[in-house]
Amino acid sequence: MRKINCLRCNTPLKYLKSEQIQLGRTGWILGDLPNLFAGALEVAIYVCPNCGKIEFYQQQEEDLGEIAQRKCPHCGKMHDIDYPKCPFCKYDYYVK
Repeated sequence: MRKINCLRCNTPLKYLKSEQIQLGRTGWILGDLPNLFAGALEVAIYVCPNCGKIEFYQQQEEDLGEIAQRKCPHCGKMHDIDYPKCPFCKYDYYVK
């Protein structure tokens, strides 16, 4: 992972995930057709845990294969951010 500091508060940024951002533009005459031909831009998303600033960087090999982590509010253990429930204590993030 890259070692990047936040431009606002100089806190080390945390890797969130990789995403494809749609390129192109929706037009009045052709609608979404230009989007089909424009493709997508592969970006790595980093977030500042202190001030919340989000930054996008061009996808590189070092950004692939790593999943961002989250801390369970119930048991305090770290796990992959894409789990709907904590794999340790089964805390459900979507049940309120």
